[in-house]
Amino acid sequence: MSSQTRSSDNEAAADSMAEAARAADDLYNTIDTFFPQNPDDKISRLHKSPKSPSSSLIQFLQGRLDSTFSNVSGLWSGIGLGAIPVGWGRASPELENPEARVLKQSQGDIMFSFAEQRKLPVQRATHEFLTGKVLDALPDYRKEAEDHLSKAVKLNPSLADAWLCLGNCIWKKGDLHSAKNCFTLALNKGPNKKILCQLSMLERSMAQGKNLGADNQADIVEESVKHAKEAIALDVKDGNSWYNLGNAWHTCFFATGAWDHIKLLQSLKAYQNAEKDERMKSNPDLYFNCAAVNKYLENYERALSGFEAAALKDPGLNATVEVQKMVNLLDKIDNMLRGQVKPKRLASLTSSLPAVDYCTLAVNLFPPFRKSFFFLQVNPSYRRATVDRLLEGLNKKVAVAGKVLFFIKHENVTPLYYLMCDSNQICFVLSVYGIRSDAIKEGDQVTLLEPYYHNIDFSWKEKVCSDLLLFYQFKSIRVDFIEQLLVNAKSVSPHHAVRASIYAQHKP
Repeated sequence: MSSQTRSSDNEAAADSMAEAARAADDLYNTIDTFFPQNPDDKISRLHKSPKSPSSSLIQFLQGRLDSTFSNVSGLWSGIGLGAIPVGWGRASPELENPEARVLKQSQGDIMFSFAEQRKLPVQRATHEFLTGKVLDALPDYRKEAEDHLSKAVKLNPSLADAWLCLGNCIWKKGDLHSAKNCFTLALNKGPNKKILCQLSMLERSMAQGKNLGADNQADIVEESVKHAKEAIALDVKDGNSWYNLGNAWHTCFFATGAWDHIKLLQSLKAYQNAEKDERMKSNPDLYFNCAAVNKYLENYERALSGFEAAALKDPGLNATVEVQKMVNLLDKIDNMLRGQVKPKRLASLTSSLPAVDYCTLAVNLFPPFRKSFFFLQVNPSYRRATVDRLLEGLNKKVAVAGKVLFFIKHENVTPLYYLMCDSNQICFVLSVYGIRSDAIKEGDQVTLLEPYYHNIDFSWKEKVCSDLLLFYQFKSIRVDFIEQLLVNAKSVSPHHAVRASIYAQHKP
């Protein structure tokens, strides 16, 4: 076999395997970009092949992989191993004559063929990997896919992508620790942003284990953030890595008690960086999760726009439900402000509000994930202010006193909303994180320390369900920590503090 023929065969084999890999990638591209009105239609498309209606798309691609591997195997098996001379490699005087040199050249070709055949396990591993990857395309666990992927890593333990797919497959059957082991083994082959992102996502799933304590849960989520950052360090322009970091910070917000809004701001910044990557514009989960963060930050208009964009890209996300929940909440607030607060009642309630020029405050601190509480006596001077004197954003060294008019029931777990009024009878909405609903009751006098103020003023015209133009205008105060609240001149008891669940707060 001439060197030119060998080169041609090698190129043909490489092209065949590359074509098979592209076919598998095309399948996953369909999964990542096809979002029908009915989610079952996506599964149906995977079960129907456009080129072979009698078989599924997965079966069709599996047939192509088998055919490709048969062709590749044929290219590398032109000469059998039995053709190698027994005495090859020993010195011989015969090699000095021309006939011997011709024989030596022939034997060299045979040994090259032997070397090429040693590549065959590597090609088999690639075939097993691609077959398993195709079979694992469906959302449910398939043992057949795991079997092929397990063979792939046995044949070629250095095939990092096969370890990645095997981890994803095992994850589907609920064996999270074995899945993590696969991702860790894959990373041992070298740094890889895709594997780091999957490991970060898996750790967030592990943090939702019901038997985990708060400390362990927070530690696992911190690991998720760490691995997400490592992925970005490998490619700062990769939108998927930024999206993954946004999800990690988003989960971290809930895992640490749903009161540290700095984590939400970090999440939002990561999502915004993800949006700079054109490839991420087809990802509806990015829009959904970014909208969820804006909702918690009370950027209601941005949140509504984001949920609406997610709904248009993937109707199966039920983002229209989130839009309706927010509109229902905003409508309820608007109705309470317009019709349910009587002037006489306001005057009666606010008459008991004292001036707060100087406060001596005893505060029970309740830092997250501390097993014991401690008491700290502080004597700061707080400038008394009414709502109309607050600045947009955080108001340091300011205290606002008000009466609770109504508890505003809504369809989400967190935050808690209350309609309040200050000593000037100015009504505002209070949103509170990290406390139980019975910590504050209607009629209570509440003092808010260092409140975060936001003036809500926007109009909204639903494009998905309605053409009705809605106007919302109200004053909003948010407090993030239990230490910022005094209820009836007393600090809130630590047993009223809660840690919001991290379950299903966003799309992973």
